[in-house]
Amino acid sequence: MTAPCAIPDVQSSADTRNIAINKVGIKAIRHPVIVADREGGVQHTIGTFDMFVHLPHNFKGTHMSRFVEILNSHEREISVRSFESIARAMVARLEAESGYLEMRFPFFMSKAAPVSGVKSLLDYDVTFIGEILKGEYHFTMKVLVPVTSLCPCSKQISERGAHNQRSHITMTARTTDRVWIEELVAIAEREASCELYGLLKRPDEKYVTERAYDNPKFVEDLVRDVAAALNGDGRIEAYVVESENFESIHNHSAYALIERDKTITS
Repeated sequence: MTAPCAIPDVQSSADTRNIAINKVGIKAIRHPVIVADREGGVQHTIGTFDMFVHLPHNFKGTHMSRFVEILNSHEREISVRSFESIARAMVARLEAESGYLEMRFPFFMSKAAPVSGVKSLLDYDVTFIGEILKGEYHFTMKVLVPVTSLCPCSKQISERGAHNQRSHITMTARTTDRVWIEELVAIAEREASCELYGLLKRPDEKYVTERAYDNPKFVEDLVRDVAAALNGDGRIEAYVVESENFESIHNHSAYALIERDKTITS
């Protein structure tokens, strides 16, 4: 009987160019996941993953199939806490010094209209990012929250009404302890002129219109108010707050950003 021929492992062969690669791996692989929510339940959703490791200068390539194997071996509940185990498994399996794991997914929250109480779902774009650097794990969560903003200047100078627009508040927070998705959503919605709802009856529409009118916010106000709330949360050690207002009377957006690393003292 003829012995099977050994299949060469080209990826593990030596490379002579003496150039390390910061990130190498796979992008945009979709996988079904189960995400925990604050109420103790779970959501079945689809995650889009990017998975990278550091490649030393002396190796030709990494083993791409191993990334997929790792993803398929972690089909249990994925949460802020379990995300670390996936990132560490990736680094160990690929024998890497550092690694980067990102998962983007839609997250749904049930919301009751402010007057009628009718319930509907609203979706939010969420990203989990886990990084292993020199053996230490760092977790970052990014949440995009659509809200309403009303222009204070327009309200001040107009005899009738004021222009408002839909805005996107994006918070990217590096955390040291569990912060729920719902908590970041609540901060953005609380600091906006008014939050959004999936379904409104006429009394609700009257309420949200008047609520926004009574609570005008510039794009600068939005990022400052959200940043002030994040400054007071000891679980958040660094953040970026962005707001993009899709102007209703201009063909451009208004934009503002605040970035802070609390671990750096001025």
